[in-house]
Amino acid sequence: MLFGFLLAVALLMTLGVLFTGLFAMARGGEFNRRNANRLMRWRIIMQGAALVILALAMLAS
Repeated sequence: MLFGFLLAVALLMTLGVLFTGLFAMARGGEFNRRNANRLMRWRIIMQGAALVILALAMLAS
């Protein structure tokens, strides 16, 4: 139950960062120039966190 909740939160955070990066890239401009690499790094970190939570949930079951 706890792992399911944590996994859902990590996936939603990943989705939020992904869409923020996509919209920033589509619009271009100063925000995209300043934050594109930072958003990509955060997306990778969130994906990694989701994978770790998934692996822990599988090990716990």
